[in-house]
Amino acid sequence: MRRFVLYTMLAVLILPSVLGDEVDQDDAAIAGQCGNGVLIAQYTLPLPIEQIYNYDNFSSAITLSDEARILLENNGFVVMDNPFAPKGEDITDPYDNLKEIGIPIFITTDSLLHLYHIQFDETLRQIEEREFYDDLWEISQFLLEEAEYEYQNTTGDAKEAAKRNVAFFSVGLSLLEPKEEQLCHGSELDCAEWFYGKNYPYFKEEDLEKYSVDVPAFVENEVDWELQLIESHSGFEVSPIFNYTEDYSQYLPRGHYTRSERLKNYFQAMMWYGRMSFLLKGCDDKCLVSAQDAKLQTIGASMIAQNLLEDPLIQGKWDRIYNVTSFYVGYSDDLGPYEYNRAINSVFGGSFQARDLTAEDVQELKAELAGYSSPEIYGGTGICVVYTPEELDQCLEATKGFRLMGQRFVPDSYIFQNLVYPKVDGYTGHGDAFTQGPYGRHFPRGLDVMALLGSDRSEELLEELNDSSYGNYTTQFAELEDEFRSFSEEDWQKNLYWAWLYSLKPLLEEFGDGYPTFMQTKAWQDKELITALASWAELRHDTILYAKQSYTGVGSAQPIILEPVVGYVEPVPEFYSRLLVLTRITKEDLQEMGVLDEEAWWRLNNLESILERLKSISTKELNNEELSDEDYEFINDFGQEMDTVLSNMLNKILYHAAL
Repeated sequence: MRRFVLYTMLAVLILPSVLGDEVDQDDAAIAGQCGNGVLIAQYTLPLPIEQIYNYDNFSSAITLSDEARILLENNGFVVMDNPFAPKGEDITDPYDNLKEIGIPIFITTDSLLHLYHIQFDETLRQIEEREFYDDLWEISQFLLEEAEYEYQNTTGDAKEAAKRNVAFFSVGLSLLEPKEEQLCHGSELDCAEWFYGKNYPYFKEEDLEKYSVDVPAFVENEVDWELQLIESHSGFEVSPIFNYTEDYSQYLPRGHYTRSERLKNYFQAMMWYGRMSFLLKGCDDKCLVSAQDAKLQTIGASMIAQNLLEDPLIQGKWDRIYNVTSFYVGYSDDLGPYEYNRAINSVFGGSFQARDLTAEDVQELKAELAGYSSPEIYGGTGICVVYTPEELDQCLEATKGFRLMGQRFVPDSYIFQNLVYPKVDGYTGHGDAFTQGPYGRHFPRGLDVMALLGSDRSEELLEELNDSSYGNYTTQFAELEDEFRSFSEEDWQKNLYWAWLYSLKPLLEEFGDGYPTFMQTKAWQDKELITALASWAELRHDTILYAKQSYTGVGSAQPIILEPVVGYVEPVPEFYSRLLVLTRITKEDLQEMGVLDEEAWWRLNNLESILERLKSISTKELNNEELSDEDYEFINDFGQEMDTVLSNMLNKILYHAAL
């Protein structure tokens, strides 16, 4: 945490008695008693430095630049670099340092959102590393063996489809397979398991034998070619197995997947299974593959679906991965094993074997699957040349097909899909715009998402920056706005991804009468918007593997404090309430799924307690109720409270990041 905020607020940093007779009856109507008995009143901005109660105390401990002082006077708060450790990453240190030198603490929503991000990211990482890597290995190994059997025992199209399935799972297993260079080759301390505990970042010697795959010779060339494209992260190239263009830049491990060799391999294999699609539609004109390729891919997908769901153990492992990741991110935007198996049973009955599909059978199956939903987000499968919204719809239909573990529909990618070319037409503004491309609005902005979450300020900024100056943008935005307004609270709470976005909405509203004066400024709106955008960026960072992307300090001595140092909580109880619900859902549902260890349970439980307390305190503040000594003690010790949630986890993260 490199920045923190100095706030002038109520009786904490503003001395109402200095305002004297300026407090009129309207001010008195909303005034109350603070914990130290000082009358609370609204005040007028800009605020002269001499009317800030503890300015001398603060500035003697922390130097303010002239620019920061002007911002403080004009807005009632200022954002500044962390003076204790400008490059520090520990989120708790600034709170501990402020307490140490006797500066009042203001708890803001930024800290709580960052705390939740750490819990979200860390619980997911632990589950992936502890359970999903092994599960994915066993699923891949089983399906490879089934594909090899089908290759040896079929003829014609079924044999060719089985051969491609062998190549498909050979790539997945090869990506999961440990390499010699992924063992620890450092000093004895560097390689000591006890030093890392449960977060050992390397593979072990025995893993080379435990996780080993022999790629069948008859697919070796195609598999090696695919692996070279993946390892080079070469961008758009034609897949030698699927015969359509794939974006191989997506296979570069990032996010928490760089923290161990096992996670790096899991990332690449899951990306392979999440992106590569067995397409339904093929032709010689505007399709992504030929009719023959589409037929073979449909037969191959049907074989995989049946093999997966006919073995209870393997089906259970697939269900576990899919259901837990769906709880985090949402459901697949593409068809999967259950949809294909249901279609086969509907058309041919339960005893039919996919390996027996004839050309006529494939057409019947395609007709059945045509009635199933198409993708809503174009995720980069093939190269679609589109000039009209209708052609985009045709492109989405062309990418329809089977994915073993398809990437998930997320609302922000859906927003982006609908606010860029060709849904949005040519540029109508003056000068340059960030979103501008050769044909229209080629790039979306995070402001698009915030605007549709209810931020009027985002709409203003989009207009000021010319990023909404496009033909049809207003119409498209209005349609999305109607759609998002129709969502119920239940819709927003259907998984953690949606619920996280829902938690941001209270921050994007305008704060009117009854809120502290500094919160009623446009500068505060901008600060809250930045908070929401930063949290959204962390959400995207945490879910980079699963979410379907759209394309187009410490003082040397404790100062003598004559009066108690009283802090403040950013008064947005609705935000704390929503984040509390989100935290409870995370803890309870992961526990019910059996994937939450005891340490993670305690961290989430402690975060619940903090959010309950912040909701209570912020409600008191808005009601001008007196805070208790315990409330102020909680605020003053907020750095220690955060430590109960982090539980030494941040140090582990930073250490592994430095390796």
